Formats: sequence, C-alpha cells, structure tokens
Amino acid sequence: MSSSKESLEVDSIQASDAETQLTSTQPSESMQEYYQLQQGLLWYTLLLSGIIFGFVWFFYSLHIALNYLIGACTGVVYLRMLAKSVAQLGRQKQRLGSGRLALFIGLMVIATQLNQLEIVPIFLGFLTYKGSLLGYTVWAALTSE
Repeated sequence: MSSSKESLEVDSIQASDAETQLTSTQPSESMQEYYQLQQGLLWYTLLLSGIIFGFVWFFYSLHIALNYLIGACTGVVYLRMLAKSVAQLGRQKQRLGSGRLALFIGLMVIATQLNQLEIVPIFLGFLTYKGSLLGYTVWAALTSE
C-alpha cells in the first residue's frame, strides 16, 4: 500500500515539475504581445523602407536609392538587435549594452571612406526605423481612442 502511495506522490511531483517547466518555457501573455509588437514594427519598417526606396529611385537616381537602402537595411538590423536586447533585459541582462551603436558607427566610417557611397542617404535610410516607430505610435494612439 505504501509503495503505491509513494508512486502516486512521485507521479504528482513529476507532473507538477513538468507543468512548471512547460509554463516557464512558454512566454507570458505580455511577452507574446511584445513579440507581436516587435514583428509588426519590423514589418512596418520594411514596408516604409520599400516605399521610400521607390520614391527616391523615381525622384533622384538608382545610385542614391541604393545608398538609402543600405542605411535602411542597417536600421532594420539595428532595430532587431534593440528588440532582442530589450526582450532579454528582465531575464538575463541588468542594463542595455551599446554594441548596437558600433553598427551605426561602422556604417558611417565605411560611408566616409568609400567614394561610391553617399553619407546623407545612408544616414536618412538608417533613421527610417525611427519614422516607422513614430508612425506606429501615432497610429496606435489614434486608434485606441
């Protein structure tokens, strides 16, 4: 009788451990919401970059548009790195690092050293992610009321 009782206790302990592991590996509802926001912002940034790329190509030249696209792609990578860093902030990290800044500085150094690259379109392309953040924030504020 006692062995079956011990067996039931062990099974219930293992079941509760499995539930704890399952809930700890699944992101919480707020983290799910954050991941959706993160994906939405990345898509908005890519969409805005594509639209602006088309306009720059139409009104200026392909050379300037490609320079803009280099900056915009770097901005998307920067935004992705920032989002990953923010997601880890509460769990593993105690503060945000500045490794992302090296990405921007490296891009600007390369742009100044190569004669084929234009600094202003690259810089404005990099700032596209800020435009998408601002646009998303305004849109969310207007639709929530």
